[in-house]
Amino acid sequence: MMNKKDIDWDNLGFYAHETKSMFKAIYTAEEKWQVEGLIPYGDVSMSPASTILNYGQGIFEGTKAYRTSKDRVVGFRIEENAARFASSSERLCIPQLPEGLFLNAVQEVVKDNSDFLPTQDQGSLYIRPLAYGDGPMLGVKASNNYTFLVYATPVGSYFKSGLKMLDTILTDKYHRIATKSIGFAKAVGNYAGTLLPYKEITMDGFDEVIFLNSSDENIIDEARSANVFVLKGNVLKTPALQGSILPGITRDSTIKVARELFDLEVYEEDVTVEDLLNGDEVFFTGTAAVVAPAGSINYKNNKVQFETDYNASMTKKIRDKLIDIQYENIEDPFGWVVPLK
Repeated sequence: MMNKKDIDWDNLGFYAHETKSMFKAIYTAEEKWQVEGLIPYGDVSMSPASTILNYGQGIFEGTKAYRTSKDRVVGFRIEENAARFASSSERLCIPQLPEGLFLNAVQEVVKDNSDFLPTQDQGSLYIRPLAYGDGPMLGVKASNNYTFLVYATPVGSYFKSGLKMLDTILTDKYHRIATKSIGFAKAVGNYAGTLLPYKEITMDGFDEVIFLNSSDENIIDEARSANVFVLKGNVLKTPALQGSILPGITRDSTIKVARELFDLEVYEEDVTVEDLLNGDEVFFTGTAAVVAPAGSINYKNNKVQFETDYNASMTKKIRDKLIDIQYENIEDPFGWVVPLK
């Protein structure tokens, strides 16, 4: 285990630090899910013929624990992560976890690794539940054996240089996922296809990439690991949930905050390329990034620069409100924050 004194707490970034423990359960066709509980954080082993290595049969989640201004350790809408984990499991043919196991595992990991929970000024404790097929299966079939793990790591800003206005490219070179495929699930394979596009755009000096919908390139899909919102006047739009859109928990939280706390008209519907390029503000939402502003959109060698001052923007107001709720700086009007220990 890494000594917490070896961690640069004021410059955490978004990296995996070795912590104290992780939670494990295993599944076999004969015994179903068997809980091993907390084990030391460390490497895992599996057959080279396991379905996660050969066919990508795996899913994951991402949530955070916060040390709040009330000196409590809390989670944020973790029951929604559990529900999405169940939906992803069904789509990837992974046996459903017993009721309550997901939430209990998260709570145990947070409690046992509480020494690695940053202060509010430093960041949060990122929690990564995952499940994967680790039984040998040479044919293209679902595994008979599975592992469920939950580990945690302290994190700071998702962006290397801290939050900034992101120079974004809208690509017509790649699609993120097929419309009727597994884009709505938190499947490991969904992210592999974004690695090359991201590598290419960062080499050209960009920070983020937005993908077009694979069935209709007149509308946008989402970014490599975040949902997309476009603000025009008092109207906030985000692509409707369909086969290729991940039902982001921060996405849903943003919709509710925008409607109920800022009186915006919010629409979940097709967002056209024209909508995107003519917006007053564009921003991204996700567990890791929370809410991150786009400073510009580049499409087919044309650049649209957003002129809104970030400090006076609706993007910042929504981001600040979500963070204030998560850290209990204000009263939670939605009942989203739950104590974890």
